[in-house]
Amino acid sequence: MPLKSTTRHIRIFAAAIENDELVPSTDTLTLDIDPDNELLWNEASIERVYRKFDELVAAYEGEDLTDYNLRRIGSDLEHFVRALLQEGSVSYNLNSRVRNYSLGLPRVVDDAEIDNHLIIQQD
Repeated sequence: MPLKSTTRHIRIFAAAIENDELVPSTDTLTLDIDPDNELLWNEASIERVYRKFDELVAAYEGEDLTDYNLRRIGSDLEHFVRALLQEGSVSYNLNSRVRNYSLGLPRVVDDAEIDNHLIIQQD
């Protein structure tokens, strides 16, 4: 079993993907963003998560790959996803099989352009 970090919206595995299978690796990390599709994403937001992931991984360069370090990266990325939700870059997916609102309760926005999701509005 490879090292892994699992949060609500971020999963990181110390593994490579080969033939649609995770193969343990000591030099490759695989990132799975929002596996339950709780949020609605656009390409720019996904790219921001990947850039933040690269930045966090680079901060641990030269250190041993440990369960603790992987969990720190995963936790920091989960907080980053929350920030994306709060700024409106991503939104809750009301068609998701899961409605947990684990990143905070949404407030409904009265906007005709918003169809099937809720966004977090800051006061």
